[in-house]
Amino acid sequence: MADPSADILAAGLFRAEEDALPRCHWCQASPAYRHYHDHEWGFPVTDDRRLFEKLCLEGFQSGLSWLTILNKRENFRRAFDHFDAERIVRYGEADIARLLADAGIVRHRGKIESTIHNAGRVLALREEFGSLSAYVWQHEPAPGTRPERLTREALQALTTSPESVRLSKDLKKRGWSFVGPTTVYAFMQAMGLVNDHVEGCSARERAAQARRLLSP
Repeated sequence: MADPSADILAAGLFRAEEDALPRCHWCQASPAYRHYHDHEWGFPVTDDRRLFEKLCLEGFQSGLSWLTILNKRENFRRAFDHFDAERIVRYGEADIARLLADAGIVRHRGKIESTIHNAGRVLALREEFGSLSAYVWQHEPAPGTRPERLTREALQALTTSPESVRLSKDLKKRGWSFVGPTTVYAFMQAMGLVNDHVEGCSARERAAQARRLLSP
């Protein structure tokens, strides 16, 4: 009899022993990581605060692993007023000093100052488009541009896309920082603008269904 685990490995999936659900291979490091994969990553988000948070945290992740940032996410939320752009844009030197002294976050002056600066860019986008969500979602790729079958190998090759390059360029033109095309593609993956759960992953169809239920 063929070993079914061989099919799982070939598909680039992982099964946690406690529940045996097939998942994308990258989330096996901890239960918290698997929960993030099962309930957040790839599910569509239209809430401006969560979108801004993710853009900021992707910037902080540069040079680090996402798991490092995920483990510190609640600390980031407390430190940055839950990513309320209207509050962050008013931060001054005292706030920067406070954040640089906060061991619960990544203490990188450039990334901290970028978050404060980008908060102002969020407000400008809201003025122009009505919301950050309306601006971001106009960059969702057309379904026909996506891989016909998303395998582990195909996913590993997807570090950017034409849409992430365009979104990155437009954000930079509007004054944003720490928004390179790789960072922006990771943001698009996480916020559900693309569904990069591999074929056979238990979350793939749930993420697709959530997108179908989302208002255009």
